Amino acid sequence: MIISDIVEILKADVICGHEYLNREVKNVVASDLMSDVLTINSDQLLLLTGLSNIQTIRTAEMSDIQCVVLVRNKKASPEIIDLAEENGIVLIECEHSTYKSCGLLFQEGLKSIY
Repeated sequence: MIISDIVEILKADVICGHEYLNREVKNVVASDLMSDVLTINSDQLLLLTGLSNIQTIRTAEMSDIQCVVLVRNKKASPEIIDLAEENGIVLIECEHSTYKSCGLLFQEGLKSIY
């Protein structure tokens, strides 16, 4: 599934990384525990999280995560946006809960990492 499909499914807003919306995502992980995310070894991974701080983007950078979705109507600060742009990470905001976001993506065929 490409990132632009994810944006459409979640009725989300792309904050940065518009030029990368054609990237493919194969799996999704939903977590607010960045220490758990760091243990995942996977390419083409989407991260759903309600943790809206700089550590989320640092974790995505270290884990080669190409797209981060901030759920529960969380907003990215200018610092988060700048760091995501520097690292070529697509940053998306959506109003759905983590549970609903996962369900919508699962329904459309996106698989969990576990």
